Amino acid sequence: MGTTNIVDFARRDEMTDALTELLKTGAQQLIATAVEAELVSYLAQFTGLRTDAGHAAVVRNGHHPARPFQTGIGPVSVRIPKVRSKDGTPVTFRSALVPPYVRRTKTLEAALPWLYLKGISSGEMAPALKVLLGPDAVGLSANTVSRLKRDWANEYEAWKGAELDDEPIVYIWANGVHSGLRGEDDKLCALVIIGVTARGKKRFLAIEDGVRESTQSWREVLLNLKSRGMNAPKLAIGDGAMGFWAAMDEVYPETRHQRCWQHKTMNVLNCLPKLSQPKAKAALHDIWQAETKVDAEKAFDLFIKTYEPKYPKATLCLQKDREELMAFFDFPAQHWQSIRTSNPIESAFATIRHRTKRSKGCLSRDGMLHMMFKLGQCAEQNWRKLRGFDYLAKVITGVTFKDGIETTNPDQITA
Repeated sequence: MGTTNIVDFARRDEMTDALTELLKTGAQQLIATAVEAELVSYLAQFTGLRTDAGHAAVVRNGHHPARPFQTGIGPVSVRIPKVRSKDGTPVTFRSALVPPYVRRTKTLEAALPWLYLKGISSGEMAPALKVLLGPDAVGLSANTVSRLKRDWANEYEAWKGAELDDEPIVYIWANGVHSGLRGEDDKLCALVIIGVTARGKKRFLAIEDGVRESTQSWREVLLNLKSRGMNAPKLAIGDGAMGFWAAMDEVYPETRHQRCWQHKTMNVLNCLPKLSQPKAKAALHDIWQAETKVDAEKAFDLFIKTYEPKYPKATLCLQKDREELMAFFDFPAQHWQSIRTSNPIESAFATIRHRTKRSKGCLSRDGMLHMMFKLGQCAEQNWRKLRGFDYLAKVITGVTFKDGIETTNPDQITA
């Protein structure tokens, strides 16, 4: 027996709302007025054309049959005017506001993939929209969603081959995003890279299928980025996955490494008993929240001395990436908040993890990649510029920073 999470209201067909009906009536009048203005503008270009008898060559000729147009407030009836030519010249009026064959607004079209992303399956899309828009919500079936998913696939393939030499990339964040798949025991490991341009704009650079974050998988991703014109970034931020760092050393050996402090903190705390974790977490915060690299080194040494006798695995986990954990001190302090962790990727894909967890792996491998791509596009629109983006130009030109402060000469460096 099939299950559904769509609740259909009883007597939905009979439900009326005076305010909604008023809005629909007003919308219908506004659309008619706008289309009429389009028609007047269209006929104006034929003002000089006359028949042999001196009459206008192009005139109005009634209306097309009314057709429903789905909007966010329900269906609105639209009648498009017709024109005809008296001298036999073929003319056709097409409204830019209500194009031919379009049956729904762009905002409603955009809502379909979002409903899908939020857990409404393609088979339940029509009942869901019927509850929202009323019984006349037609043309919003599972086939509509399937067509949109095919469009996602085409957009994704075009995006993967787009050139990246328009702006230099200063920083990149890399991470593997794992999600469950339909009918497969293994999870999809999407290799994701986000970059920030010289103007501070964050953008997705790669969302590709990988094999457990292996070196070969990351190498293929990075080589593809390089072939598309991406320069060597100044800093790469990621967790301790050795596959990515080994591939970075091969493809972009000049790029510096910064380990994600959020991942490192969790890995270190997992090596400690629960009773010791709060105090150890505070000690780790003292390291990456220090004002200077010297203070951070002191806090680092104190943590090692404190926990090494009883918990050597925890201190080894921290000690092995010491240099990479401190790299951010050599970059502008305005960027520290962003370059100490891989949070830009984690926050963007929190919705994906929630969606697949609730639906218990409802997607195929390609479908998951395409969903991640569309979610990434939506997330990009709401991203702010990198804090302190005006310092990125100095990073590109090789200006030296010590403890986040720009240094201008050797005397200041030794001071």
